[in-house]
Amino acid sequence: MTLQTLTTSRTSSTASPAGECGPSTGSARRNEQRPAAPASRSRRLAPPSLTRFSAVYLWLTFLVLFGALKFHLFLTVRTTQLVFSQGAVTAVLALAFLVPLTTDTYDLSVGEMMSLSIVLTAWFSQHASIPFGVVAAGTVVFCGLIGAVSGFIVVKLRVNSLIATLGMTQVLSAFQLYVSQNRQIAGKFSTTVVGLGNNKVLGIPFLDIYLIVLAAVMWFVLEHTPVGRRMFAIGGNREAARLAGIRADGIVWSSLVVSGAVAGLAGVLYSAQVGAYTSDIGQGYLFPALAAVFFGASQLSQRPNVWGTLIAYFALAFGIQGLSLQFGAGAFWVSPLFQGVALIVAVAIASTRGSIGRGRDGSAVRRMIRSRSAGEAAARPSAEPAA
Repeated sequence: MTLQTLTTSRTSSTASPAGECGPSTGSARRNEQRPAAPASRSRRLAPPSLTRFSAVYLWLTFLVLFGALKFHLFLTVRTTQLVFSQGAVTAVLALAFLVPLTTDTYDLSVGEMMSLSIVLTAWFSQHASIPFGVVAAGTVVFCGLIGAVSGFIVVKLRVNSLIATLGMTQVLSAFQLYVSQNRQIAGKFSTTVVGLGNNKVLGIPFLDIYLIVLAAVMWFVLEHTPVGRRMFAIGGNREAARLAGIRADGIVWSSLVVSGAVAGLAGVLYSAQVGAYTSDIGQGYLFPALAAVFFGASQLSQRPNVWGTLIAYFALAFGIQGLSLQFGAGAFWVSPLFQGVALIVAVAIASTRGSIGRGRDGSAVRRMIRSRSAGEAAARPSAEPAA
């Protein structure tokens, strides 16, 4: 007989028949909880899950592999700053695509929305003496209004979001070609604006600071506010969410407005960093953004999420940078090949694990209904008459 069994039996023999909670009873409860300690300790010592943190493992693999092959070029501060500064704009665009995806709505127009923002800021810098801050704010608002038009088509006209935003992509492309006359526009920006897009503080590019602030705000809204929980509930099962009292149409519409505004912000940041517009910018930034969002949807919480998207994007960006250094100056084919394969694999992984359109069974809605029912039951007065 073990020491624990002896202790438990002694405690049981001294316990009050009436069930009084004396010191001996508390000791027995503490003894009953002791076997759980090694299990929790083993969980703490267990390595992170391969499925939930596969992007982190992939990132580490790239660092080790290309660090060994190109140590003097890859594992340097300059390369790290280059990857993070060049990737900040695409990461912001990925966050723009992420917002409506939480409601199971696709916005393929974010790439062209970013191009529209770039051509407008560059055109106004050449043809009007308006402060850059006013132009930037107006461009973001204008892109948000275009997102509202997409929302009207999706919500009111009941057009599938893929088709609606794909059509909007062509409309925006035509508008850009009209404004730019199919020529490159080099913006005339002040040194202050150029500094906002290229300076660093403590070695960290300004663009990455903007990205982190935006990501933190979006993470808080999506994960810690009722609006975010409703968005995920709609993404799980829109009809069930509507029956549960959630204004699904309004939230989907709003998510497309926010998506357009964030894509416009990505264009403003690109203008401050590069300062020039060409007609092929949008699609080139769209595919890596989609790959990051779909790959990130299989990470961490295993649904579309902010930090998973950023980890996935920069893991892929370091892989492309390593391949480019490995194959040299003629490796212009590396980036589209890597991004195309990454997008296919990421969508396959996310679809297999149910990370996209997750919860067709309406689990998020059921949790919301249960919590609401529990709250109503607690607030309901007792039906038994007072003695």
